[in-house]
Amino acid sequence: MKKMDLHHIRKDYTAGSLDEQSIPGSPFELFSQWINQAINHSEIIEPTAMILSTVAIDGSPSSRVVLLKEVSDNGFTFFTNYQSRKGKEISVHNKVSLLFFWPEMQRQIRIEGQAFKLEENFNHEYFNSRPVESQIAAIISKQSEKANSKIEIMESYNDFSEKDQTPVKPAHWGGFRVIPAYFEFWQGGSHRLHDRITYQQDSGIWTIGRLWP
Repeated sequence: MKKMDLHHIRKDYTAGSLDEQSIPGSPFELFSQWINQAINHSEIIEPTAMILSTVAIDGSPSSRVVLLKEVSDNGFTFFTNYQSRKGKEISVHNKVSLLFFWPEMQRQIRIEGQAFKLEENFNHEYFNSRPVESQIAAIISKQSEKANSKIEIMESYNDFSEKDQTPVKPAHWGGFRVIPAYFEFWQGGSHRLHDRITYQQDSGIWTIGRLWP
């Protein structure tokens, strides 16, 4: 690859600011405000997209984008194939991080916590609410395994579709709930003087702090 000089790509941030004196005492309340604003923002295509980072048994990190499907004071929920790379890594080491980035709003949220499998009744409820096409994809997918070709994948999908049977949630598919212990809300600031406000949990109490940009 030819060397690319990217030094000249630079943008100043002037969309807003964060003041620890005026933000909610709960990080979930501030998160709710921000994600609702992202959902209602006409230019943000996937407001619920978040980068999930996990760690393998040998310490190697990996990241991918997943979609947030539910959030409450109990945590952040997403669904996946438990036999995928992320599913296997969480089963061994359940400390994870989540990252939301909404460049159109010049905002980022970092979350650190532990991931736990959802109860099966929640898995079945969500699976049954999905479009049939998505249900079939979850059933036939050997997520993270090597495929011989796209043709192999499509043939597997079409074979199941032609059977004209009701999709049933496979045992290897379900959700995780991430219970956070740390939040960092980032609001871009002019001259790279960004606002970085943290919420750290200690004995059930959230302590608010500020980081240098």
